[in-house]
Amino acid sequence: MYSSTRGENDKLLAAEAIKRGIAADGGLFVPDSIPKVDEKWLANLVNFDYQERALHVLRLFLSDYSEEELRACITAAYTTDKFDDSRIAPIVPIGDQTSVLELWHGPTSAFKDMALQILPQLMSRALRKTGEKSEIVILTATSGDTGKAALEGFANVEQIKIIVFYPEEGVSPIQRLQMVTQLGSNVSVVAVKGNFDDTQTGVKTIFNDPQYNKELAMNGFQLSSANSINWGRLVPQIVYYFSAYADMLRDGHLKLGQLVNFVVPTGNFGNLLAAYYAKLMGLPIGKLICASNNNNVLTEFLNTGVYNRQRTFHKTLSPSMDILISSNLERLLYHMTDGNSQQVGEWMAQLTNNGHYRVGEKVLQDIKKTFWADWVDDKGTEEMITNVFSKYNYVADPHTAVAWQVADRYRQQTKDMTPQVIVSTASPFKFNESVLAALAGSNVMNGKDEFSMLHELAKVSGWPVPPALAALEKATIYHNIVIEKEDMPNIIKKIINKNKD
Repeated sequence: MYSSTRGENDKLLAAEAIKRGIAADGGLFVPDSIPKVDEKWLANLVNFDYQERALHVLRLFLSDYSEEELRACITAAYTTDKFDDSRIAPIVPIGDQTSVLELWHGPTSAFKDMALQILPQLMSRALRKTGEKSEIVILTATSGDTGKAALEGFANVEQIKIIVFYPEEGVSPIQRLQMVTQLGSNVSVVAVKGNFDDTQTGVKTIFNDPQYNKELAMNGFQLSSANSINWGRLVPQIVYYFSAYADMLRDGHLKLGQLVNFVVPTGNFGNLLAAYYAKLMGLPIGKLICASNNNNVLTEFLNTGVYNRQRTFHKTLSPSMDILISSNLERLLYHMTDGNSQQVGEWMAQLTNNGHYRVGEKVLQDIKKTFWADWVDDKGTEEMITNVFSKYNYVADPHTAVAWQVADRYRQQTKDMTPQVIVSTASPFKFNESVLAALAGSNVMNGKDEFSMLHELAKVSGWPVPPALAALEKATIYHNIVIEKEDMPNIIKKIINKNKD
């Protein structure tokens, strides 16, 4: 059963929690208990492919879905038609006691595909299981990758509309093109004048407006989310941590029960939180290492216990982490306080009203037992892309480069030589300009458009351009709405009523 981090009394089955996306009190749904696995269960995963591993993890959390339903969802999501590597989330050994977990082999070349290919399947079955008659309107704020992955996953899914909001100047040109060229009778894309936090706050405010939601309900619509605030988006991310461990066991890079550290570039904290759930379940994880860019609100929090969003917002080379309000941290706080929803609610109210909150020393020390954090600026990111290519002939996107730099610093500062996995969240071709500049110098880009840069990067790196990105060159732009952040509630009504007509 699932309940809210802020104490709402309803206890829901997984299908209902996935359908709703966010709790009525503004909290996030969390499982009432964490399923535990043992070494025998872990050893068994070695013999399975990614799809079978997903089934073994997901059925522990989504117990109201039958095995047949889960198999159908998994089979539809993780196919070689959609993923360019049959392993789905391959792990690549690099150097001494280090591996890279590549999560970008899906249709949009970013890690969000790992969850957003299966979320529409889970949600569509949730609607049938709960007898829902309303049309579901998915509202999503994106800092770049979630938007396209959600659009791709939900396009033309029955009984669901999706509206994606993105910061007009806050995504890479390739990310923007991926969204505005999306086909689908039920999809809409809207640029917002502002940054990602403006779009995310706008979406959350709409979710938490009872009058607005009542009006929509009277017209046959119900809001839900495809961001990682939705449990159905977060739970599939737990799978790839188990899968990575199983692959390392299989290939002899780990012994059963041996600890591994994961280094995760993160802004909204969902990807790192999924690893924390895997640890709580019994995956032998030593440290979870949080890698931030100049928007280092998470690094500061994990080191000091103070969360303060009142700071300069930086546009960086790693835009998917340009975030100052990390939604999923709320779930971590819930677990770190043994489910003290009143305390969590107070902290979230302080964040909304005052822009900051501080957790006590005990909570901070408990967090530090598992988490370590550091951040990297743009110069360090560029240098790392260059160094990694020069040393390992590996092409890292800016987010992966941030994680790699932090991974190196962690080892230097702690002398901890536990095997480590760097979580690679996007194809370097999604950020061709910054990767190309790091590998070949900024002069090489003179007079080149996005697509010339794609091909130049392929030439310099020896890696092929992902077909879906190459196809953008000839794709038609279908979405060109730009609004002020205050207009988000009105544009939603306009879009859904227009589509209704």
